[in-house]
Amino acid sequence: MRLGVGAAVLLLIAALVVTVVVSVLVPHGGSQSIGAVSAQTGQGALPTGGPTPSASSSVLYVHVLGAVTRPGLYELDSGTRVVDAVGAAGGFTDDANQGGVNLARPLSDGEQLVVPHIGEDPQPAVGAAAGPSGDPSAGTKVNLNTATAAELETLPRVGPAMAARILQWRADNGRFTAVDDLMNITGIGDKTFEALKDLVTT
Repeated sequence: MRLGVGAAVLLLIAALVVTVVVSVLVPHGGSQSIGAVSAQTGQGALPTGGPTPSASSSVLYVHVLGAVTRPGLYELDSGTRVVDAVGAAGGFTDDANQGGVNLARPLSDGEQLVVPHIGEDPQPAVGAAAGPSGDPSAGTKVNLNTATAAELETLPRVGPAMAARILQWRADNGRFTAVDDLMNITGIGDKTFEALKDLVTT
């Protein structure tokens, strides 16, 4: 009789345990468990910290000479402009002809940038090869009748304001018939014209 009661108690406890386990598992099973796994998988597919690795940025090698404090060969970031190269070379010397270089002009790889001394004529930058942009440093003359403002700004002594005046003259007069027409534009004097005449064409 005692064994029968004991067995019944054990069966009752086992039934209660099964009931509790089922009540816990059933509401939290099925799609919710799958959803939790999916969320974890999604998290694993995302970067856990920092930017996504990418190819290393390209660099430019520019040879800076002339009226700068530390002439030499400099490794600069892609997209660097003349002002950055001059800064890397320690800045202008006291006798630098600062108007002889266009500080806003983008640089090209393999370029030789010469900052003239006062009294020296500005020299066109020497690039490694011709490029599609019309950059005179790449050996290609800028066509005054087709050049964009950005292409004009690659020229020495030509900044955004001067480029705008050249484009306005072209809009008002139709086209440049000769390089000498540059002399008709406000702000282009003899020195600027001398710096430009061999770098442009019509």
